[in-house]
Amino acid sequence: MKITRQTVADKITDYLHGKLSQAELVDWAERAMMDADFDEADTDLLTEIVGRLGLADVAEFGLRWQDREAFLRRLG
Repeated sequence: MKITRQTVADKITDYLHGKLSQAELVDWAERAMMDADFDEADTDLLTEIVGRLGLADVAEFGLRWQDREAFLRRLG
């Protein structure tokens, strides 16, 4: 499945609304990075954001509320 800006925004929103756990978000992001099926027009943006989401369970790379808000703004 092609990963678009909307796909990533939906995953972040689902996490923020409690529909996805952090572990589920991280798992999705890790699988997305392995599959690397990103919308070609936004590959750089999507790989940057999805890559960060995939590291959200690592203390050194943990995501703050502000990070998630910034991601959603950048995704449109």
